[in-house]
Amino acid sequence: MTATFSKPLAEPPGTKPGAPSPPGRRSDRTVLAADLSASLTVFLIALPLSLGIALATGAPLQAGLVAAAVGGLVAGCFGGAPLQVSGPAAGLTVVTAELIQRYGWRTTCAITVLAGCCQLGLAALRTARSALMVSPAIVHGMLAGIGVTIALAQLHIVLGGTPQSSALANVRELPSQLADIHPTALGISALTLLLLIAWPRLPGRAGRALRKVPAALAAVGTATAVAAVAGLRLPRVDLPSWRSHALPELPEGPVLGLIAAVLTITLVGSVESLLSSVATDKLIASERPTASRPPRADLDRELRGQGAANIVSGALGGLPITGVAVRSVANVKSGAMSRKSAMLHGLWVVLAAGLLVPVLDLIPLAALAALVMAVGVQMVSITHMRTVTRHREIAVYATTIAAVVLGGVLEGVAVGIAVAVVLALHRLARTKITLEVRDGVRHLVVRGQLTFLAVPRLSRTLAQIPHQGHVVVELEGSFMDHAAYETLHDWQESHLAHGGSLEMGGPPTEPGTGTVPASRTTSGSGPGSGSGSGHHCCRPWTPWKNHCDHRSTGERTHPEATPVPSPSAGAARADSAAGPDTAADGAGAAAAPRNRGASRLASGITAFQRDTAPHVRDELARLAREGQRPSQLFLTCADSRLVTSMITASGPGDLFTVRNVGNLVPLPGAETGDDSVAAAIEYAVDVLQVDSITVCGHSGCGAMQALLNSAPGQPATPLGRWLRHGRPSLERMDSPHHAWARISGRLPADAVEQLCLTNVVQQLEHLRAHESVARRLAEGTLELHGMYFHVGEAQAYLLSEGEDFFDCRVFDSVGRRT
Repeated sequence: MTATFSKPLAEPPGTKPGAPSPPGRRSDRTVLAADLSASLTVFLIALPLSLGIALATGAPLQAGLVAAAVGGLVAGCFGGAPLQVSGPAAGLTVVTAELIQRYGWRTTCAITVLAGCCQLGLAALRTARSALMVSPAIVHGMLAGIGVTIALAQLHIVLGGTPQSSALANVRELPSQLADIHPTALGISALTLLLLIAWPRLPGRAGRALRKVPAALAAVGTATAVAAVAGLRLPRVDLPSWRSHALPELPEGPVLGLIAAVLTITLVGSVESLLSSVATDKLIASERPTASRPPRADLDRELRGQGAANIVSGALGGLPITGVAVRSVANVKSGAMSRKSAMLHGLWVVLAAGLLVPVLDLIPLAALAALVMAVGVQMVSITHMRTVTRHREIAVYATTIAAVVLGGVLEGVAVGIAVAVVLALHRLARTKITLEVRDGVRHLVVRGQLTFLAVPRLSRTLAQIPHQGHVVVELEGSFMDHAAYETLHDWQESHLAHGGSLEMGGPPTEPGTGTVPASRTTSGSGPGSGSGSGHHCCRPWTPWKNHCDHRSTGERTHPEATPVPSPSAGAARADSAAGPDTAADGAGAAAAPRNRGASRLASGITAFQRDTAPHVRDELARLAREGQRPSQLFLTCADSRLVTSMITASGPGDLFTVRNVGNLVPLPGAETGDDSVAAAIEYAVDVLQVDSITVCGHSGCGAMQALLNSAPGQPATPLGRWLRHGRPSLERMDSPHHAWARISGRLPADAVEQLCLTNVVQQLEHLRAHESVARRLAEGTLELHGMYFHVGEAQAYLLSEGEDFFDCRVFDSVGRRT
């Protein structure tokens, strides 16, 4: 995810800085009351978890309380995610335990300080979004591996024993530990686990009241009370005096080992914090209306806050700090409104550490171990497994888990990255080459990237093609290296020299450049065969340049001059009768002399008749005889920057196109006098029998901007009356009951882009409400597709099926070049 928000998307349309709070905004007193209530809930969750994580790492138990307090006060104050709660987290447990065993506790504190400095440096370089570029399969595999390691270690304490130094050692010692179970410790642990599972499921009105107490606190508190009342002899929490609290010392040990330790804390803590920030934003958007949302997370500021918190925590003898998803979720669901909630929770931890030591000393270690073991098990998420399986990355996920458990966190991440790279290279090199005969014509179809690895198979397939006859070569990849280009080019010249003909179709045939050639080789038995140099003007993949680039300075000053456009300009104008030439002039055309616009139109038509018409005349004559049989209905915006034939590589007869302001599909019965869109849908679906319908939105849509800026009570203009069909999209974006839409790999850049993406999803829902569409969908003879075109990037995105692990509807890029 690669977009940073400087202000929230949640700002109500039309709100100006400094304007009075709109209805629905809460007063300062109400906000403080909500934050106070939420902070108490988070404190009650954080207290036992902080002690349990300190126990799991082998650090002094006070270190967990120091980290919880600093995470609330420092990260809460300086972080960029207002409702995120930071503190000691399970994700760093394994790393911290290894460091304590290798270097000792005081050196580990110094490593934490250095890791905080690294985070400040990364924030200064504004690299926070780059941390999210790591594959989710690797991140969730890392967290799942940490969870497995934690669970194995804490299982020994649950059984009454002592954990070993590594996951393998814990597995090896498990049989002997099972043979020497301590029933008292196991009973307290079982009671804790039972309450953790059952507490959220308590039925009835009494259960609803009891569920207001966090399950972690209820489980540990009940287990502590039972152990105290029954007089059970168990190892318990032992908080030594704060006077003997250990502070950091200068690191001692191999320099490379210390550097690796600092980088590991930095990497794991930063990635976990940033992912938690993004997940918290998504939870807020799904839970609350627009007016009640805090600003979106500033990830670079969040990284600065985490760095500052780690410096302070390490300097005070606390555990490493990161954003904690469990506490953040509790904070949001408890009604927190601002960062004061996280800061107050840190204050309560400070007070508890000073005033509740006698009570904390009663907690059995077995209860804390059971709590942390449950957290470890929950880190192995079935939902994440399903997600990575759907995206065909289960191999990366499983390998990362195994490597983390067997080798460690840093080694596991490195192995996961290596496997992900190998998998990507395998997909890049996997090329399918087929030779088919259709209506007596041989079709050579290449699917995938054409590199030197595929040259042997390509050569064998080309050798099977007879020298005479017509061949169609269809290249469906986006890259061809020099070796594949030479092989294909040599065969082409040989085939033509022996009297054959061929037609090239697909992406560019210039090797490895990522650019489109000026012409495509096309030979046939008709005119122009032999050399095979076909005209490129009517090719949909021709480089398109705005007509303004082809006007000389003299033309701009002297409207009576009538230049002859270049062939590429003629191709651009051939997209439609007036083409971009008239549409792109916009408001400027009104100020220009009338004959100037007419001369441009005439010159464009002249260029079409001269350069393009000879090459499309036969095809258009066939369509005139046989009638149109388009494969799909393409519904998009009237914006002049969207040239449908260019972005879809389509030609005459391919698309039945409907364009309107905002690519809107009015719901049946909501047209009120304008049935043009509904009529086009009915005609395309019932008469033309199209196979699919695509709704295409685009970046910078003026209609969506107008919709965002509209306010109740504005005069009812024709544009305003039309844009009311887009209001469901605005409501969907603000609704907690609908998933967001985003582009794969990043968040929306601003509110306009968010609405443009959401509008595509909403208009697809409107399409399903039309009777003819619903009938064809039920029959299984029609498909609906969502598409988004980013004008500035010249990049198309298709709406994927289902939702991602943040419950978002995702637009995946198509044929992106790097």
